[in-house]
Amino acid sequence: MDKVTEPAKLKAATTYNAAADHFDDGALAFWDRYGRETIERLRLKPGSIVLDVGCGSGASAIPAAKAVGPYGRVIGADLAERLLVMAQAKADAQNLTNATFRQGDMENLGYADDSFDAVVCVFAIFFVPDMVKQVRELWRMVRAGGQLAITTWGPRMFEPGSAAWWAAVKQFRPDLHAAFNPWERIITPQAVRQLLTESGIENADVTAEDGQQALQSPEDWWTVVLGSGYRWTLEQMDHETVARVREVNLTTLRERGIKSIETNVIYAVAAKT
Repeated sequence: MDKVTEPAKLKAATTYNAAADHFDDGALAFWDRYGRETIERLRLKPGSIVLDVGCGSGASAIPAAKAVGPYGRVIGADLAERLLVMAQAKADAQNLTNATFRQGDMENLGYADDSFDAVVCVFAIFFVPDMVKQVRELWRMVRAGGQLAITTWGPRMFEPGSAAWWAAVKQFRPDLHAAFNPWERIITPQAVRQLLTESGIENADVTAEDGQQALQSPEDWWTVVLGSGYRWTLEQMDHETVARVREVNLTTLRERGIKSIETNVIYAVAAKT
């Protein structure tokens, strides 16, 4: 693909390339958990051809490759090259020769209509400004009898860690404080169902699931910050400010005795007739 230059996409690529150094750490086990559960909901048949859009380090693409078997094929696409290298390394380590990974912009992947038995998008659909247009783009690539799976965050993502994080950011760098996060546009089943309906998809199975990620210590929360979308905010700070934000953030969690964060999700699966 051409070099990423559009500001929003460049931000996403830069963020997750930076986050790659902690993306697969144990405190972020939710990536693999929800990627695997998304694939389980599809009940993929051996020999299926699957596209994973916003594939990250392979949380859903790897289980998909196992599910479709040696006669199937999985293509993972993402903007972050470092995550793609990690995904390919995982596939190679497990001898999954049916999985390939490529840098790609989900708005313009270049595949023809009806190309895939399943198209999967886990924690990525909200990164585009026009989600309806994007869902339609994914849907057109699903062939008759195939499925589209979209997984997104539910309410209170990473709370109470997130609120403590943003409070610390606001204290030292109020200019970086985010009043709104892109995933907040679709944090209810009703909002997800409306998105699908507006995209021309009826009768989707939309399910909300509450989740928790255990924290062995407040430092585990900081690992989540380093290995997630919060990394972009950190990258805008100097080392001294990062240290101050970290101290205030972790002190808050320590004083409150926080042992876990919420990782609530919404699964949507639609079959194309």
